[in-house]
Formats: sequence, C-alpha cells, structure tokens
Amino acid sequence: MSCALVERLITEFPLVLGSGSPRRARILEGLGLEFIVDPAGIPEDPLEGEDPSEHVLRLAEAKGRTVASRRDRGTVIAADTVVLIDDEVLGKPRDVEEAAVMLRRIRGRWHVVVSGVAVVRCSDGVAASGFERTRVLVRDLSDQEVADYVAGGEPLDKAGSYGIQECGAAVVERIEGCFYNVVGLPVTRLLHALAGVAGTVRRAG
Repeated sequence: MSCALVERLITEFPLVLGSGSPRRARILEGLGLEFIVDPAGIPEDPLEGEDPSEHVLRLAEAKGRTVASRRDRGTVIAADTVVLIDDEVLGKPRDVEEAAVMLRRIRGRWHVVVSGVAVVRCSDGVAASGFERTRVLVRDLSDQEVADYVAGGEPLDKAGSYGIQECGAAVVERIEGCFYNVVGLPVTRLLHALAGVAGTVRRAG
C-alpha cells in the first residue's frame, strides 16, 4: 500500500532515487513508493574548510541535479551522509583495515551523523533541500567484536564503518534524534523538501 501522505507531495513522476544505497531504497519501499534507482556517480570529497552540514547539502544537491539533468520529467531524491567525531568527518572506509580503525575510534563514544537531502523536479529544476543531525553512542566494543563485525563486510559501504540496521543494531547503544537519519535518509527532512518543491509554482512552457 502506498503512503498517500508522501505520494501527494510528489509533483512529477517517475520518482527517482539518485543513490545506489540499498538502505535508502528500503526506506522508500517501506513508504510504499515506486521508484527508479539512478545513482549520480559524482565525487564525494569534501572541500577545504567545508562545514559538515554544508558538505552534505552540497553533495545532496549536486547528486540531485546531476540525475535530474539526465531526465525530462520526474522527481529526484538524493542524499549524502557523514559521521562526525572530534570535528573530523569520517566517510566510507577504503578497506577493512580503515574500517577497523574507525570503529575503534568511535567505540564507547558519542558522535554525530549528518545527512543532507535534496529533492529536484526534472522538468524545471525546482529544488529544495535540508539537513539533519543525530547523536549516536556506539557500544564500547572489544577488539574481537570490532574484528568480527568488520569481517562480515557490513561496514565497508557505510560512513563511519557501521550501520544501525542489520548486524549494526548490535553495535549502537543509544541515539538522540532521527533514526532514519542514521540509516541515511531522514524521512521528516525528506517530507519538508518534497513539500518545498510541491509548494513552488511551476514555470509555464
């Protein structure tokens, strides 16, 4: 069953997820939405001196506009997520060794997950975006627990080297804020962006 609360905010179909993340796809599926997956495939490196919230917003908007530029019609949803600790951004690990280093660094400590979300209407380029912050406490994992989690392969495609879903549910002790933000697509922030696009009058022509 589709979620009418969300579907009514989509001004142009098809709905396009500008991300290859299976976790973001599952969130949209959970809302009962039909969509196409079309990853933007752009570099995700931060700019020098860029604030984390500026970073995720810039990338979410760039991903959304990149995908929208390839289509005549539709509504693109794009997102970017980073993990922040000690004022340093932790992205996706390059390999299992880096994943283990990241997990040992954040275990037993609070850190912040920041996600940017952008919605772009393909026909006229109208867009809206926003970001969400959530505090997360990772359990004080033993070295063996870190090794076991990394060996399963789950951390390798995730910012900060963990996920809050699947096996990662055993890694996270507590969160303060939006659960879906930690997964990678804050639903309330997405609704605000969809409403922002829906509330914009389309240009004639």
